Amino acid sequence: MTLNFTYTGSPARIVFGAGVRHQLAAAIDRLGCSRAFILSTPQQAGEAETLAASLGGRAAGVYAHATMHTPVEVSEAAVAAARAAGADCLVAVGGGSTTGLGKAIAYRTDLPQIVIPTTYAGSEVTDILGQTADNVKTTLRDPKVLPEVVLYDPELTLGLPVGLSITSALNAMAHAAEGLYAEDRNPISTLMAVEGLAALHGALPGIVADPRDLEARSGALCGAWLCGTVLGTVAMALHHKLCHTLGGSFDMPHAETHAVLLPHTIAYNAVAVPDLLAPVARIFGAPPGAALHDFATTLHAPTALRELGLKEADLDRAAAIAVSKPYPNPRPFDEAAIRALLGAAWAGDRPET
Repeated sequence: MTLNFTYTGSPARIVFGAGVRHQLAAAIDRLGCSRAFILSTPQQAGEAETLAASLGGRAAGVYAHATMHTPVEVSEAAVAAARAAGADCLVAVGGGSTTGLGKAIAYRTDLPQIVIPTTYAGSEVTDILGQTADNVKTTLRDPKVLPEVVLYDPELTLGLPVGLSITSALNAMAHAAEGLYAEDRNPISTLMAVEGLAALHGALPGIVADPRDLEARSGALCGAWLCGTVLGTVAMALHHKLCHTLGGSFDMPHAETHAVLLPHTIAYNAVAVPDLLAPVARIFGAPPGAALHDFATTLHAPTALRELGLKEADLDRAAAIAVSKPYPNPRPFDEAAIRALLGAAWAGDRPET
């Protein structure tokens, strides 16, 4: 086979290991900054305040209002608060919601970012920003959005509830799985995708058995980094389009929606590209969509959109929105095909392929 591809590596600085959160002050200094604005969700405000206290005079303030799907109005309020505080850099501690807020501020201000992930979202290593306005979620890519530094400290994930650990990890797995058939895939992105999927497949049962297993937590966090790097390297397809549709237009929970849809979207595309999804079958079993469903079931992950609050009456509108501005996908689809896929995911059916 003749190879022909383009690969651009991320310039982000990755620091991985137990206890690396204590290197935050040094990371701020390395950026040439001295006024860090700490971001979190309301639920993690205590952690953000503790972090700010540890920085002393390097902390410009705390903004604990990050929320799912990065609403534009929240981002604009955060920009105003960061400017009022005289911030010269951002520190996002938490999951995808907090990382998204940091990216949204950076997009508008070009402030450098440091991210300390506490979930397995993976978005901290991408130049992608998803924002919601008027109940529509859109995405963009811009170098300003990519965080400059990521401190991966598995100790910070020891207290992550098992349920959220699983759905967050399945969210990360979706990045890698779609990366396998991306139009602009390359050998490096494929290697990262396969390694990320294998790492999460190996780590998640250990987390279920013992949530404070540091080895399993380290494996999962490393897998999430690899999967997130795939997301930042190549384009996504049908799965991410459907998740953006359900999140932006129906306010569905982000990680849980990814978890439920993943077996169905992979099953749909496996019909067209079984060779490209062969690594999923090798890791999880065959056929890949059914095997992913079985894996999620053994982890007690949600498997039905109705369990997440989506109404059956919303499925027609969701399908229409999803096909109005479709992402490129290896298998063609129309509104009827998407309606059938969403119907199966809503009911929690086990895919056949």
